[in-house]
Amino acid sequence: MSIRSTLFAAALTLASLGAAHAEGLRPIQAKSIDLGEVSGITYYTVEREGFRVVTTLAQGETGTPIRVVSVLAPGQSVVLSTPRQAGSLEIIRQADSVLVRKTAAVAN
Repeated sequence: MSIRSTLFAAALTLASLGAAHAEGLRPIQAKSIDLGEVSGITYYTVEREGFRVVTTLAQGETGTPIRVVSVLAPGQSVVLSTPRQAGSLEIIRQADSVLVRKTAAVAN
C-alpha cells in the first residue's frame, strides 16, 4: 500500500472518530482533519524549541499531499483553511496542551 493510500485510509478511519468541539491531543496521537474536499491528519511532538505540529493534507485519494510544519509556543495557534466555505481548522497550544477545533470559514 502506498504512503498516500495509507494516509487517506487513516484519515477516513479517524474522521469517524472526530468531534465538532475542541479536542485535546497527546504527543504523537494522530487527529483526523476534514476540510471538505481536503482531508488529512495532524499530530505533534515535544521539541526543545516548542511543540512541533505536523499536518499532512491531500485532496481525495489522488491529490498531491502537502505537509505543513509549525512550531508552537504557549498561546500560539495555526489555522488551516480552504478557499471554499468548508470552514477552517485551528490548532492551538495552551500551556502544555494542544487543542484542535473546527471554526467558521476564514474571510478573504
